[in-house]
Formats: sequence, structure tokens, C-alpha cells
Amino acid sequence: MRLALSLRLFPLLVACHCVLLASIAAVTAEEPLPLLLAEDFEHGLDHWQTTEPDPGKPFWKIESLPFHGQPNHVLRVLGPSDYQPPHRSPHSIALWKDLVVGDFELTVDVQNTHVDAGPHRDLCVFWGYQGPAHFYYAHFGAQADPHACQIFIVNNAPRTMITVDQAAGTPWTDSWHRLKVVRRVADGEIEVFFDAMDKPMMTARDKQFAWGQFGLGTFDDHGNFDNLVLRGLKVTRPVP
Repeated sequence: MRLALSLRLFPLLVACHCVLLASIAAVTAEEPLPLLLAEDFEHGLDHWQTTEPDPGKPFWKIESLPFHGQPNHVLRVLGPSDYQPPHRSPHSIALWKDLVVGDFELTVDVQNTHVDAGPHRDLCVFWGYQGPAHFYYAHFGAQADPHACQIFIVNNAPRTMITVDQAAGTPWTDSWHRLKVVRRVADGEIEVFFDAMDKPMMTARDKQFAWGQFGLGTFDDHGNFDNLVLRGLKVTRPVP
């Protein structure tokens, strides 16, 4: 009798065990990535490198911009720099010098200040940056076409759209907005968010670059950046 009862209970115990394991896995999967950086631009530009070819003609600066009446500073890009990339891609890029990441989640507050820029009014986020001819970026253009409001790869060739789920455009206003980029290296997943943090604005899937620097910028506009938070996994830059 005891054996029969045990045999009848065995499938139930297995099922409960599987549910428990699945629950543990789900909780583990939802754990946030480690916090690597919180940048409020209150301490200058020492940790940033830009694509400006002439230090005497800066296109990036820290600017005082009070927030709710309180002292505050932002990172400002003044437009397309004189930098000429080796392949068709953005001209104004600021990269964090000292950190290379694989998986990451980056959020940043942004304000595009080029109100007359038209359909290509933009700001950009960069990642997987391994050099001026090898990186990804998200272009937050006001109107989508194959060259705007897309996720791009620059892989020793002019930027190429890799967006899977596309957006109609970025609903810029003169106010501040929040951007988020999520990268998972194992499956190549890329998710890009604008204001609404619960649903991606655009997605892509690509495994070409598993590590790199991250950065901020624009193709040819001007605007402000503040309150950057990076969670992720540090990577040791491979030796060439």
C-alpha cells in the first residue's frame, strides 16, 4: 500500500519540483545587472573621449542647466563635429574611456535642442564600440526611413540598418525624454526604449560585436544629456 501511494505521489512531487526550479530560474533571470556607473556630469569630462579632431574647436562641453531651481550640469553636444568617420556614420560621439561591457542596460535623460532639424532630428546611443569602423548605434530620428530612427551596425562599411521591430519615428518635443538600450550578448538581442520603459520602441538581433565601449552623440544635431546609469557586465578588452 505504501509503495502504491508513493508511486501515485511521485509524478506530483516531480511536477512541484519542476515548478519550483522554474520559479527560481525566473527570479534569477529578473535580477538586475550590477551597477557599473552613475554619471550626472557634475565632475567634468575627464572620463570621456570625443571624436572632435581639433581640441581648440570643441563640439562637446559641460553646461550649467538648473533643474527645478537647483544647480545642475549636463553634457551638451553642439552639432556635427568636423570628424570624418571612415564610413558613413555619425560625426559627434562621446565615449566613456575606462569601461568595456558585454551585456548591459543603459538609461539616460536627453533633450534634443535642434527644433528646426526636420525629419532627421536626432540623438544617438552607441555600444559595442571597438573602433571607428566597428560599433552599433541607435538613431532616435524624428521620422523613420532606412537611414533614420533605426538600430544600425557599422562593420567596416557604411552604417547598415539591422532593426527588426521598427518605429514610425521618435516623438521629440522640446522637453526632456528618457532613453534606454538593453543588450544581451548570448542571443544578440537589442532593445531600445523611448520614454515608455515597459515596451521597446525598436528591437534588433545581432551577435557581431560581443563587447565594446558605450557612448552618446548625434549624427548632425545638438542637444543635452544627463543622469546616465549603466548596469552591465565588465569585459576585459581583448589584446589585438
